[in-house]
Amino acid sequence: MLAGVRMGRARLSIIIVNYNAQKLLKACIESIYRETRNVPFDIWLVDNNSQDGSVAMIETDFPEVNLIQNTENLGFARANNVAISRIKSDYVLLLNPDTIICDNAIEQVVRFMDLKQDTGIVGCKVLNPDGTVQLACRRSIPTAHVAFFRLSGLSRLFPNSKITAKYNLTYLDPNETNEVDAVSGAFLMIRREVVDNIGMLDERFFMYGEELDFCLRTKKAGWTVMYYPDAEIIHYKGECSKSNSRKATFEFYRSMYLFHKKHFADNYNPIINIIIYAGIFLKAVSSWRSFLFSAKVGSKR
Repeated sequence: MLAGVRMGRARLSIIIVNYNAQKLLKACIESIYRETRNVPFDIWLVDNNSQDGSVAMIETDFPEVNLIQNTENLGFARANNVAISRIKSDYVLLLNPDTIICDNAIEQVVRFMDLKQDTGIVGCKVLNPDGTVQLACRRSIPTAHVAFFRLSGLSRLFPNSKITAKYNLTYLDPNETNEVDAVSGAFLMIRREVVDNIGMLDERFFMYGEELDFCLRTKKAGWTVMYYPDAEIIHYKGECSKSNSRKATFEFYRSMYLFHKKHFADNYNPIINIIIYAGIFLKAVSSWRSFLFSAKVGSKR
């Protein structure tokens, strides 16, 4: 079962950042061992101060996993960086604990990267539990006009348009390999040379946006980012953020603000930036109102 760990020096290091996802985490690790037998790898579990028995489960069921225990929730980017700074493998896979590896997906992506030496990042096809494709597994960088079509709903009205549907690239065949701007942070395989080239994840992003930022920096450095659908995983999206939905909602919109400020604000005049920030704020307020309303309704049942 643990052949992947015992095949000599690890070519791949798999980093899983966990926060109170014990049951999903166990299934995730079991799927890694089950579906990854021909690539030497090791697993690094970075636990963000879980209170659900995750650490005890790892120590009992997977003693070969490299365990890093944080005394607080450091967020996704910072926790990944703790592990990245300690590993020297050819490839690094950032993997969510709420995922299941299907049909040798990890091995397939490693082989793809071995063949495509100019590729810095590869993402796979990410499926919902019902087998449908999660749109976020391949996307464009959310510039102001790309985000406008998404937030206005025009991308959903015209999903086959190269103008309005750039956000999730729904005009592309999900079964075809394509160079894209960004891939899902649930499964993000990175060539180690990229980390050496551009540095680690930006720790200002707590739990959203860091993969977009890293993909954009990778492309700016001259590497390609590829979507490779021959490899598939199942992603139980949103399960890991259920324990603190209000924090997750806040961080989602904060990441939108940070991303625009870091990469695009200098390209617009102050008035346009104010309009963009106001739009983000209003969407955040709307989401919070929906969240609070649903919480109140639920409490009355």
